[in-house]
Amino acid sequence: MRARFWSGGLELSPAPVLPEIAVLVAACAALLTAAFVPQRLQWLGAPLALLGLAVAAGLAFTQLAGPPRSAFAGVWALDGAAIWGRLLILASAAVCVLLAPAWFARDKRHGEYYAMLLLSTLGALLLAGAMDTLQLVMGVLLSSVTGYVLAAYHRDWALSVEAGMKYFLIGALTNALLVIGVTLLFGLFGTTDYAALAVALADAPGQAMTLLALTLVVIGVAFKLGAVPAHAWLPDVAEGAPAPAAAFLTVVPKIGAAVALIRLLPMFPADAIAWRPILATLSVATMTLGNLGAVGQNDVRRLIGWSSISQSGYALMAITVVGLTDQALPALLFFLAGYAVANLAAFAMITWLRGRTDLEHYRGLSAKRPLAAAVLVIAFLSLVGIPPLAGFVGKLMLFVAAIDAGYAWLAVVAVINTVISLFYYLRVLGPMYFDDTDAPVHTLGSSAAVAMLAAGLLTVLLGVLSQPLLAALGSAVLLP
Repeated sequence: MRARFWSGGLELSPAPVLPEIAVLVAACAALLTAAFVPQRLQWLGAPLALLGLAVAAGLAFTQLAGPPRSAFAGVWALDGAAIWGRLLILASAAVCVLLAPAWFARDKRHGEYYAMLLLSTLGALLLAGAMDTLQLVMGVLLSSVTGYVLAAYHRDWALSVEAGMKYFLIGALTNALLVIGVTLLFGLFGTTDYAALAVALADAPGQAMTLLALTLVVIGVAFKLGAVPAHAWLPDVAEGAPAPAAAFLTVVPKIGAAVALIRLLPMFPADAIAWRPILATLSVATMTLGNLGAVGQNDVRRLIGWSSISQSGYALMAITVVGLTDQALPALLFFLAGYAVANLAAFAMITWLRGRTDLEHYRGLSAKRPLAAAVLVIAFLSLVGIPPLAGFVGKLMLFVAAIDAGYAWLAVVAVINTVISLFYYLRVLGPMYFDDTDAPVHTLGSSAAVAMLAAGLLTVLLGVLSQPLLAALGSAVLLP
């Protein structure tokens, strides 16, 4: 018989959060394993983590069959946006787990890494399902605190410590702003529940304090998204964090934050509080700054970090037009899926090549490691938006949604930025195929190779076979 809990006559079943419980149990199991097994067996945390993520994904997938609803007195969403977001987060985290065993094989804290990664995954899951501002704060804080540890995991390497410190300092500021914004909203409207807030905001006239509170909350969530004005940590983390952790931190929190924003902003009446022009401006600033920052980079990991910022700007396009077109939510979810597989493929390739990151190291790589070079080509061309790859379909949907909502100018700016991005990706791909090198190329572990090939293959398949997923995403509902 299913366990039932009662509070004030209201039924509270654990069923809505069974995927999160599975991730939490796996994190605890990985931590206990790390505490009691010898160094040579610390890799056992990886299969434990994969098992927990697989169970969580299976439980989340079964929830797609149910009707969209909220749980726990309205603080937890079980709609298409939340469930698809959770599936993306869990799948991305699984790829990141595969990158870790060989990379951390000689690290005395190897086993603890999996526990920390799973707890950070749990924070992203909380973001995707949040329908209460306090739940939103919990998700951001859990994702942030664990992210700081992941970024600085190589504590004997100055660059990793610097990345973790910058991530922490920016996170401390933006998290404080988020809490202040949530406190202001509670003080103004007397509730933290999204549905109640939506009702209160509809009856309230536009006011400066409401706009200030919304701005602070958006900045707090934009930190996890890697968007302007809380973006500066991303290139440093992409360069300085361990490569498996960099892959995770540039993808997983971004998915949770994007779903959180597209659920949060429609509560605020756009005619009384002009949040659409503000968000469109942030979208333009984010994609432009990210692309311009990547142009002059000679470190490939740092280049991908700046590229990740620009991708956040594209994601903000869909969030800007939510409520104006039915295409906004499917466009965002598919774009996030395409971005995740392409970015993970690029980082998986870097991890498999033992973290080689200087632009000079990629000269003539296609002759030494043709398969790895092909995966990087697929990843970068998908991030640009070249057909028939997943990134092309994702960006096309974003452009169509923006035009359909009356934001054609935003789509034009995005196209211009896409052309700019092609330049810096070709700076890596050109020498890789047209230059020669005699330098040896060493590789790292079979699990990283599996992750690289899987992510590269998915990047192609999501583009070529996009119709079934688009049909499924088209029926996704967004609460409240």
